[in-house]
Amino acid sequence: MRLPRTPSQTVGPYFAIALPWADGPFAVADGTPGAIWLRGRVFDGAGEPVTDALIETWQPPPHGPPVAGFRGFARSATDGVGRWAVLTLKPRAAPNEAPSIDLLVFARGLLKPIATRIYFADEVAANAADPVLGAIGDAQQRASLVAERCPDGYRFDIHLQGPNETAFFDA
Repeated sequence: MRLPRTPSQTVGPYFAIALPWADGPFAVADGTPGAIWLRGRVFDGAGEPVTDALIETWQPPPHGPPVAGFRGFARSATDGVGRWAVLTLKPRAAPNEAPSIDLLVFARGLLKPIATRIYFADEVAANAADPVLGAIGDAQQRASLVAERCPDGYRFDIHLQGPNETAFFDA
């Protein structure tokens, strides 16, 4: 007997059951010297906030000696207005690349998470020489990967679709 194929399933709301946890947004403990906040909002194609997304960051450690408790990974759920936040350290640059943080977005309607990268606006020379940024021909898409400096860290908004769409990478 041959069984029929099952339909594809969408992500969510199931991902919210076990993936977020209290320490998830902290790649380092609050009060760690040099810690910065990465903050932003997630928007859908109509410019509306996505209130049930999950943002996951992966990064190398910073320059200098090892930092106790640094795990290079953080995860933040969005709130009722689409805000997310991660406390981390600014990463060191990989060889021949600008400092960057890899980011995954999990959200309703996505069968798989989508991947992008965060670069830093105050790394102008490194960003100009970065091969990944350099491979993106469209200036608006390139700019969508650069987080802007703010008083306690950097702001990085994520637009899933539309005229301000963030550049995403094949996983």
